[in-house]
Amino acid sequence: MTSVETQIQSGVVPARATGANELSKLIKQYGCGPVEFTGTEDALYERHLVFDNVLEAAEIGARERFEAVARSVRDVLSQRWIRTEETYDRKDPKRVYYLSMEFLIGRSLANNVTNLLLDDATKRVLKEQKVDWYELLEQEPDAGLGNGGLGRLAACFLDSMATMEIPAMGYGLRYQYGMFKQTIQDGGQHEVPDNWLRRPDPWEVPRLHETVEVPLNCSFKLSGGSLRAVLGQPSSLIGVPFDRPVVGYGGKTINTLRLWEAAAPDYFNFQEFSSGDFVGALAETLQAESLTRVLYPDDHTAKGQGLRFVQEYFLVASSLADLVRRFRKTDTDWRTLPDKVAIQLNDTHPTMAVPELMRILLDQAHLGWDEAWDLTQRTLAYTNHTLLPEALEKWPVIWFERMLPRHLAIIYEINRRLIDEVRRRFRGDEGRVQRVSLVEEGAERKIRMANLAIVGSHSTNGVAAIHTQLLRAMTVKDLAEMYPQRFSNKTNGVTPRRWLLMSNRALSQTISDAIGQSWVTDLGQLKKLKPLAGDQALRQAFLKGKRQAKVHFIDWLTRTTGETLDADSIFDCQIKRIHEYKRQLLNALRIVVLYDRLRKNPNSEITPRTFLFAGKAAPAYQLAKVIIKFINNLAGVIDADPIVRGRLKVVFLPDYNVSMAERLIPATDVSNQISTAGYEASGTSNMKFMMNGALTIGTRDGATIEMAEEAGEENFFLFGLTAKEVADSRSWYKPQWHYDNDAEIRAALDLIFSDYFSRNEPGIFAPLRDALLTHGDYYMHLADLKSYLEADQKLRDLYADPAGWSRKAILNVASSGKFSSDRTIAEYAAEIWDVKACPIP
Repeated sequence: MTSVETQIQSGVVPARATGANELSKLIKQYGCGPVEFTGTEDALYERHLVFDNVLEAAEIGARERFEAVARSVRDVLSQRWIRTEETYDRKDPKRVYYLSMEFLIGRSLANNVTNLLLDDATKRVLKEQKVDWYELLEQEPDAGLGNGGLGRLAACFLDSMATMEIPAMGYGLRYQYGMFKQTIQDGGQHEVPDNWLRRPDPWEVPRLHETVEVPLNCSFKLSGGSLRAVLGQPSSLIGVPFDRPVVGYGGKTINTLRLWEAAAPDYFNFQEFSSGDFVGALAETLQAESLTRVLYPDDHTAKGQGLRFVQEYFLVASSLADLVRRFRKTDTDWRTLPDKVAIQLNDTHPTMAVPELMRILLDQAHLGWDEAWDLTQRTLAYTNHTLLPEALEKWPVIWFERMLPRHLAIIYEINRRLIDEVRRRFRGDEGRVQRVSLVEEGAERKIRMANLAIVGSHSTNGVAAIHTQLLRAMTVKDLAEMYPQRFSNKTNGVTPRRWLLMSNRALSQTISDAIGQSWVTDLGQLKKLKPLAGDQALRQAFLKGKRQAKVHFIDWLTRTTGETLDADSIFDCQIKRIHEYKRQLLNALRIVVLYDRLRKNPNSEITPRTFLFAGKAAPAYQLAKVIIKFINNLAGVIDADPIVRGRLKVVFLPDYNVSMAERLIPATDVSNQISTAGYEASGTSNMKFMMNGALTIGTRDGATIEMAEEAGEENFFLFGLTAKEVADSRSWYKPQWHYDNDAEIRAALDLIFSDYFSRNEPGIFAPLRDALLTHGDYYMHLADLKSYLEADQKLRDLYADPAGWSRKAILNVASSGKFSSDRTIAEYAAEIWDVKACPIP
């Protein structure tokens, strides 16, 4: 067996850890199990390279080298991973189980090497072996386990819990395909499968001895090329766990992310098979394997919604069976469950945990209703992530009747008791009864999953101060009035290890040179930069690092797309899911106005601007796709116009993912956070931009409000209506007024509506006219456009003063400490979960 000692002796340790004592500590830390690290020449990397591939050196390519390095790193951390689990088993602390349909973890190699403190020296060793580190990183696909902010938040939380030594485990689904890979053809979005598991994943460990059985009240039959439910024939799915290491910074605690893959039981219909109906005999296998094949199936159709429904149940049933088994290994008294287990539901998706845990306690533990309900509520907690009604899931009652009748019976009993309580406390208020009921009556009766999550847990938290306020005052007002003590705010955060230390080496070094390195695990230390913001040397180092990040991003962009950018231009970015409320269209309208100004006054002096967009539209969201098409057509027209060429440039970056964000965010000068006020729950990209020294132009929405409070509004470019003003103007707002009374707005819209940006496809942007004028501009683009342009002018004026710009940027970095996910997790641990750190010896 080979060893980490070989790597350490070869220099695979940080420069600060090369002394004899530090060397001894690292050998002891990573060699803490029965396998001793011997330091022999048959090193980890070489053994994996040759023995895993059984190829001659000349035949081994970059992908094989990546897998060998990744498996070597996993070898290094494996005994710490084992010791972490052994310590939890021995000490039996209260543990956190984080249930989420998404974990947007990105790539793992660089992050794991960084958190193991093996970063700089790993690169040195690979350089000695003539292995290109950056080429190596490109061989790892982004894990297709998430879509947007909800999944990225879950990944940040796992990092923080491991770093803070909190005994925790993430539970999710092992999707074979991610959401989709986005390509741009003729300016429009096209979706292709994201088969991220096409090659072996070197990080995951299948745990075939820990499978669980998930019962359903129906089975499935292949008919007409598709699977159909067969009622009255119960069946089962098998949950197969695959574990991934979650490395805490410093490499001492290695927690686990457990992902479930669906499989069929080890049998099939032999009569059908032997009679020649091979496919029909394997229908159950096909159905089972299809369940976890795709992240977020298209829920535009009933079939897609049904698959999503079963995915959510499968995640919950597998995870609860697993964690209950874990709990029962050391605790035989069911009454201690809330003292040993904290289950956090990341949004409404895992809400079936409420009836599933009740079913376990009633049917397996044989507890009475009142005791089971008390234990369920004290064990479960719920995080709400949205104010949008369509995102508060509601599932048809008939699906429960067909697939999960026992769960439906439990939900009905919960609802009966809830309604009795409402009628007792609010006599005569039948309107309130209808609003809080778990069952929505109508042509199709549905179960309100958000109501169920709130009623069935002891804690409901929002993810930004304004979000929590609006949640309580509007979205679930009646339930908040009934259970005010259950509601709290836990403003989101992001991990500074990935989003600053790993992604932005230049700025990280500048910070460490100024205030030391303790900020990596205590981001509040960044406040020490505030009195230094006027220091000329620090400002120059900041500007030098920003330009270096731009050059690195441009180099990557040119290598991967052939596109080239001006590093001396203002990098003005908006990167997020394409949605009307996030208002990429408002950003595009701003650019049209700026473009029109230059067309009319070509001699105007302006600092060159590069506008960068990235984000995916849901496949069935047609208007979002039109917006992507418009941005790309706008880019093409600007590129072709000699009047503005070199002064304005628009780029839509296809297939936005974590790895792209890690390159783009450090290079960004301006962060656009321009959602309609009252619609963005929190946002986390806003925090990453702030942490990396971008200045924010944005509305008073989500966590941007708190960011401006921390840094001072004078260091932000805020504009637009407030959430209250948006709500108050709903009844009388008329977008046509802005068209009629603002010449610049009218000129910009006329350019769009006259097919100036769609000469070869006349009428293609008619849906934009409909959204902005005909249908009332629901998200108030025109109401905020003038204010946006005024804030944009202030931004450009400041950029012309490098000293003033860099000072404000440094103050933003210095004020970003609150937005570490470490702070968020500390609040969850103390105020919701009641868990303590469990250090691993």
